[in-house]
Amino acid sequence: MPKILIIEDEEIITNLLQKKLEQEGYDVEVARDGEEGLRLIREIWPDLILLDIIVPKISGLWVMEEINKNPNLKRIPIIVISESGESFELKRARELGAKDWIIKTKFDLQQIINKVVQQIGR
Repeated sequence: MPKILIIEDEEIITNLLQKKLEQEGYDVEVARDGEEGLRLIREIWPDLILLDIIVPKISGLWVMEEINKNPNLKRIPIIVISESGESFELKRARELGAKDWIIKTKFDLQQIINKVVQQIGR
């Protein structure tokens, strides 16, 4: 069963994502801040990371910078979750290896599932 790590501090979004992904057959872990997210990445080696850019303790971009220091972790696909969809934010995320992104104001569970399936299958 593919493992997905959600690094997101907004409980409503996290709960919706977790429930839907588990219904689709994924094993889901959740981190509420960047520090916990980094710890879990190294512990569980997820198949995919859904990463909010703005999370407590350390930012999503910082998490991506840390991931990039490890060639094995760098292979894990990351889908960025962005509050605003600011082009500079998404540009930096792409430079750091983000495979895709989700804009919170255009939140669509089925679209997210499609993006996940595109990256790691079912």
